[in-house]
Amino acid sequence: MQTILRRILSYTKPYAVFLVLTILCALIGVSLSLVVPIYIGRAVDLAVPAAETGEIDLSQILTVVITLAVVVLISTLFQFLQSLCINRLAFGTVKDLRTELEAKLQTMPISYIDGNARGDLIARVVPDIEILSDGLLQGFSQLFTGIVTIVGTLVFMLQINVRIALLVVLLTPLSLVVASKITQASHNAFTRQSSLRGELGALTEELVGGERIVRAFAYEERAEERFEKINHALGDAGQKATFFSSMSNPSTRFVNGLIYAAVGTFGALGAIGAIPWIGVMTIGNLASFLAYSNQYTKPFNEVSGVIAELQNAFSCAGRVFEVLDAPSEPEEDCAPSGDVRGEITFEDVCFSYVPEKPLIQGFSMHAAPGQRIAIVGPTGCGKSTIINLLLRFYEIQSGRICIDGTSTREMTRDDVRRHFGMVLQETWIFTGTVAENIAYGKPDATREEIERAAKEAHAHSFIKRLPQGYDTVISDTSGLSQGQKQLLCIARIMLTDPPMLILDEATSSIDLRTEHRIQRAFEKLMRGKTSFIIAHRLSTIRSADLILVMRDGNIIEQGNHEALMQQNGFYAKLYHSQGR
Repeated sequence: MQTILRRILSYTKPYAVFLVLTILCALIGVSLSLVVPIYIGRAVDLAVPAAETGEIDLSQILTVVITLAVVVLISTLFQFLQSLCINRLAFGTVKDLRTELEAKLQTMPISYIDGNARGDLIARVVPDIEILSDGLLQGFSQLFTGIVTIVGTLVFMLQINVRIALLVVLLTPLSLVVASKITQASHNAFTRQSSLRGELGALTEELVGGERIVRAFAYEERAEERFEKINHALGDAGQKATFFSSMSNPSTRFVNGLIYAAVGTFGALGAIGAIPWIGVMTIGNLASFLAYSNQYTKPFNEVSGVIAELQNAFSCAGRVFEVLDAPSEPEEDCAPSGDVRGEITFEDVCFSYVPEKPLIQGFSMHAAPGQRIAIVGPTGCGKSTIINLLLRFYEIQSGRICIDGTSTREMTRDDVRRHFGMVLQETWIFTGTVAENIAYGKPDATREEIERAAKEAHAHSFIKRLPQGYDTVISDTSGLSQGQKQLLCIARIMLTDPPMLILDEATSSIDLRTEHRIQRAFEKLMRGKTSFIIAHRLSTIRSADLILVMRDGNIIEQGNHEALMQQNGFYAKLYHSQGR
């Protein structure tokens, strides 16, 4: 916990002025609040008739009351300023932390993103950091003021009556013991609650994202069972965490009530002289002491509540720092390459996602500039893996992948990827205008360039039918068909016009008529460019210059369509199995 706390505080450095102001305002506000019982005691003593005259000096009481009101107002003002400063400190700190976390995700290897549930990662970026803000940074203010109040009230009580003050100090550990036991129990509950919250978010994202599949396979009941299982566990953990945290305040209040009663009893006996060893106390001193006793024990209630919140905040902070501490992709110091011709070479490449399960072993191939390379094979043979390795989404274990004779490891990842245009089977549309979606890879593109790319992708006609045409705001849930989304993704690539292309079943969501038009557009787009085409419908790659037939991570056949058909091997069987 100390490590996490120090790390959180390190993020407050840009807002150090607000931290200093928070501490100053807290010191001034608490110090003034500590003076209040003194004036209360004076007012009480002045309200007692003088022994000589039996009269009450109302003018002095009025002066004390006015002074007391001014002190309270100034104390309240500084407490208000303290709240403003701590809020500025807290929100600025978590803003920076959230920004760093999002930036960190952009540098994480694709393997990390693929290996973690999306909902869980989202939970760490949004709700976990909010809980961190509320529980840790906001609680810092209460914790600090509580400690200052405890120390200050103890000093004043010792000045009024040492013996009763020592009585209070001796009874106080009871409250601390109760709070510590409850805090220890609540920490485990909050840790489990945070973990289950991430699991539930991940499952919800999975089920909502695949709702059509869930219903198509009548999976609703089983989905509800899975959700209910985690939700029930989360409910139990949350109930335990809430129970223990809610027990903290009443328990300490009960102990503090006993302390207050003891102070009142012994103080009253001392005021009337019934117990000589307590010492003589005036009624005003007793009133002041009771007020200080209440001020002294109150922070223990607040601190115990804050500690319960801190347990939850520490759990969430630990989840956030797990992501920040995960290794990023190594930084690269390579000079950017210039224009490339598009010559691609795989030299004895070996790769596996899991060490104990080899996938690609000794893979070699050569693609001349401008060639169209089709990759075919059964599911799991390594087709998409070849693309992942080309774009350096994953790093090879051995061998070399070269572009124009230069190893991709001697180029930055951004440099490698800017030479490729990629259209995947999965579409991705972000919230923005149609024009912004098309210009995603070329944000400075003119409207004419955007419309030209849309026309080449045969998307112009449906875009013009949208309410605001190219200025229509769309999103992944805006009602566009899967085929229309795919056309927009294709238009993106046509706009950037890269030297090399990757088409991973790029026309799978498009009707046959549109597919033929897209194929003609691709013919134009691929002219003079090295293109890698992954296709399950073998009829779409008959014109490829080279077809690589893969099975179990190895190339078992290669050649053009006619040559492979003449071999009457695995490719011919695949082709005939599709009714060709």
